[in-house]
Parts: sequence; structure tokens; C-alpha cells
Amino acid sequence: MEPFREGLLQTQLPFIRATAHPSRQTKPWESKVGGQPYLPKSAVWPTAPDGRELFFLAQLNFGEMPSLTPFPSQGIVQFFINDDDLYGMDFDDGENPDTFRVVYHAEVIQDESVLQAPPAMLRDYDDLLPHHPDETYPLTFELAEEVAAMTDYRFYQRFGADFFQQFGAKEWDVMDDFGKAVRPQGHKIGGYAYFTQDDPRRAEDPMLLLFQLDSDQLMDLMWGDMGVGHFFIREKDLVARDFSRVLYDWDCL
Repeated sequence: MEPFREGLLQTQLPFIRATAHPSRQTKPWESKVGGQPYLPKSAVWPTAPDGRELFFLAQLNFGEMPSLTPFPSQGIVQFFINDDDLYGMDFDDGENPDTFRVVYHAEVIQDESVLQAPPAMLRDYDDLLPHHPDETYPLTFELAEEVAAMTDYRFYQRFGADFFQQFGAKEWDVMDDFGKAVRPQGHKIGGYAYFTQDDPRRAEDPMLLLFQLDSDQLMDLMWGDMGVGHFFIREKDLVARDFSRVLYDWDCL
């Protein structure tokens, strides 16, 4: 891959790496996976069409992380999913918000007296969620950079669908080595996405990585069999702070 170093470096993108920390009690407005979400008294808990409440998955307080255009510099984005066989994902329409929801709070009020009290556990979720919603894992953030990975469709947009065929008999060896060396795993905002299967986005309808939540031993969080969860958004919607048309996807080995 050495002859392609400069081309790869030209694909560098900044992203925000998120790191989970051991479970502890958090303030409602902190970035976290599981636990108590930020919920003003005027807000309504997201529900599925049958009226059952969706489970709180995670929230990102953009005021706690480095700046990254075109993502917000403040406000909280929250993610809710359903406790069904697919964790609320619709295989036929990943943008169908019936069984998942992304909620944005532009203003963050750090006064618990004007927020809703922590809700009781909604119901027994058995093994129908990737995480433990009754446990809280705070998140911290740092700015980083990465080059295009072959799991992200933009790699093949740049280098061509048959890129690895040029290595002849070494095609699969080179592909395997590159895949191990450039592997955009982990929790993140922006940058390139990691998949165990295929990228669900379409080249003619580009979408940014709003949030990637990976399987994580610390949180005992697992998407199926060592999978990874994603939320994607179109740049124009992100700029408009419109989170009503988000693509939700997860895959596993």
C-alpha cells in the first residue's frame, strides 16, 4: 500500500472519539450511555406506535466535546431504541422512526428542579437490548483524525470498486492487512464508519456519521454478536439541527 500513501492521507477526516468510563451516578445533562436522560418537564418520553416507551440508549452533550463542523457546538442529542428482536431497527426502512428516535435539545438547563425526575425502569427488557439501560456510563471526548477505511463506502468512491484486484494473487492478503491496520472501530462522532457487514448508505445520498456506538466490554454492551450500532444524518439536516430523518443501523458478525 506504500504507493498509495499520499492518496490515503488526502482522505483524512477529523472525528470525535468517545470513551466510556466505569458506571457512576451522573447529572441528567452529562454525555452517557444508559441511565437517566436529560428531560425537561415539558418534554414527552418517546414511544412506539403501540404506546410503549422506547428505551434510552445514549446522549451526547455537544457542549462537553471539541468543536467539529458541521456538528452542533452546544445542545444535547439523545438516542432511544425499542426492545424488540432488532433493537428497534427496521431492515426495510432504516429511517422509519417508529421504533427508534433521535431527540435534540438546543438549550441545556443545568437545574434539576426544572427537569423530570428519573423514571423507574420501564419494563423487563430480557435480552432485547444491546445495553443495560439501568446502568450509567459517562462519556468523554477527544478530537482525532483518520483516513478512509474500506468498510466505509467512500473508500471505494475514491479508489474504485476493484482497487484490491490490482494486487493479483496477494489481493486478499493486502485487503486483510489493510483492514486490520485501518479499522475505524469504537465510539465516535463523525469520520468514517466501521461495519462487520455492509455500509447501508447510498453513494447518491451521502450521509454523515452522527454517532457510532460499538460493542464494549466495560459496559457489557453488545450489538448481536460483537456488532456495532450507527446513526447517520444528511449534512443539510445536521446544519438545520433537524434530527427527524436519521438512518439507524446495526450489524454483527
